[in-house]
Amino acid sequence: MRISASSHLNLEKLIAPVAEEEGTVPNNKITVVGIGQVSVTCAISILGKSLTDELALVDVLEDKLKGEIMDLQHRSLFLQTPKIVADKDYSVTANSKTVVVKCRSSLARRGEAPADILTYVTWKSSGLPKHCEVNPEMGIENNNSENWKEVHKMVVESAYEVIKLKGYTNWATGLSVADLTESMLKHLFRNHPVSTVVKGMYGH
Repeated sequence: MRISASSHLNLEKLIAPVAEEEGTVPNNKITVVGIGQVSVTCAISILGKSLTDELALVDVLEDKLKGEIMDLQHRSLFLQTPKIVADKDYSVTANSKTVVVKCRSSLARRGEAPADILTYVTWKSSGLPKHCEVNPEMGIENNNSENWKEVHKMVVESAYEVIKLKGYTNWATGLSVADLTESMLKHLFRNHPVSTVVKGMYGH
């Protein structure tokens, strides 16, 4: 059977390219700002859940950024994210559905006021009561049947113990961020007790 030049051109039109074309807008792009221990753990946890078709990393530390992106790309065989990019220029974050920002602990004190405002605005927008615990008497002095005082003490002290032993904490935050991101992107309507409005505690 002979195929003419015109027939050959028609056949080519039937074949769709498998590789992603340059300029294709990602469906679920996620950006992680910063490449400290916690930020990298967030990125790895997100990749582990296969939540994104493109992951972007941003940081001003070019050498460390290059090292992290190379390390991740070398392991891309084990990941289901087809594209991982990095740059010190924030233009790399274009078309992101979710952006994860981790402030350094040295900036936490300066960031207290904005964090409080974000917590307050989120609470007011939600229409939910200020305290959303399953047990409304949780933590009340004369009702400690569920040992919440002990749980609170353990939670508060455990992070300091981990920091004392290894110098920092990262996995709890990274896995929590990935869990939150999954809920947002997949509209899972799950409850995540990550913040509350504090009044009359710790000098607030």
